[in-house]
Amino acid sequence: MKKLLLIGIDTRSMLNSALELDYELYSTSYFSTSDTPSIKNQKIILNEKDGESCGIFEDEFDKSTILELSQDYIDEVDYIIPISGVSPSDFKKNDRKKILGNRDVENIENKYEFYKEIEDEFLTPRTFYVSDIDEALEINENYPDIQFILKPLQGSGGYNINLLNNDMNIEFNHGEFILQEYVSGINLSSSVLSSKNESKTIVNSRLLTMNDFADENSFIYVGNILPLTDKSIMAKVNDINRLTDEMNKTSESLIDKFNLIGSNGVDYIYNEKGLYVIEVNPRIQGTFECVEKAFGINMLEAHIKACVGKIIDIPEAKYYTYKKIIYSPARNKYSPLDLDNIYDLPHIGSITEKGEPLLTIIDKDNDFEKLFEKVELTCKIVNEKSRKDQLDA
Repeated sequence: MKKLLLIGIDTRSMLNSALELDYELYSTSYFSTSDTPSIKNQKIILNEKDGESCGIFEDEFDKSTILELSQDYIDEVDYIIPISGVSPSDFKKNDRKKILGNRDVENIENKYEFYKEIEDEFLTPRTFYVSDIDEALEINENYPDIQFILKPLQGSGGYNINLLNNDMNIEFNHGEFILQEYVSGINLSSSVLSSKNESKTIVNSRLLTMNDFADENSFIYVGNILPLTDKSIMAKVNDINRLTDEMNKTSESLIDKFNLIGSNGVDYIYNEKGLYVIEVNPRIQGTFECVEKAFGINMLEAHIKACVGKIIDIPEAKYYTYKKIIYSPARNKYSPLDLDNIYDLPHIGSITEKGEPLLTIIDKDNDFEKLFEKVELTCKIVNEKSRKDQLDA
């Protein structure tokens, strides 16, 4: 039996799918949710305990720690699948040969290099590389009609993205940033399967950030709704079929352009000027479980098959699915909730800091309105419970 290592921030959903396949499994993750499957070969960095804080993810997470902790697994296994938080570029050159998926992604993960490669072929926001805040402000003065956002040169999940203003006083601290034209509109995403010879869009989705929930100063990823229809897009669009056709064509062209294999994602913003390409995610995406629930397929198996040259037959979606990450509204000590659509659950008694990811809601239904109501009701219940369990005001 071949040995497979799943490695990244949170391996829960991948492990559930991997347990259906014929591999000896290994897992290294940062988070240890109480609903993560327990396997023999498993390492977890965040050891949640009753009465102890889980800390601030951005301050605590260091991908080099995961790699160092995993080195014996990396040496032992036949295959590796990196998940969000760990890039193929982080592995030693010889270890990259074991990766099931893309191995050379530097020109995609570097947002400025990505922009330079696509700017002449695709509609994309104007982007500059900046070395410090003064350079960013100087560029801003030269383009008085454009609102800019400041983004890390590399990164995902919408963290550390800020609208630029003249009162900013940000120290780059040896980090690298881009200045990008802020495009307002509808956040969208495509999930694409690809082999060396073929690319095929599985599904398009409505991508959700905190901006969609009245927090206009945050671009942090919250979730997805799929498949994309005139209902699930939750905005007025004249021709949803034309839009989805354009997304399919553009996404597949981008995947082919960068010679990507396996499961990959493309993020967009759509407005009256058109479909703006924002970034390509050369890995399995956050829509993983939504796709599985909507289509009744094993996405990890589909990813692996695509990597070795076979694109599965993609059925019609049977359900709408909605994923929503809940960020804790208060510093709280977790106690159980009697709900059947919540995942990534903290260990009982562990402390989640305000603003940190608390848990994930994932649900499905044939009726979009019913699905939306169920998820939003669960969201209300979780937030109210979190506030009741808060440790300080």
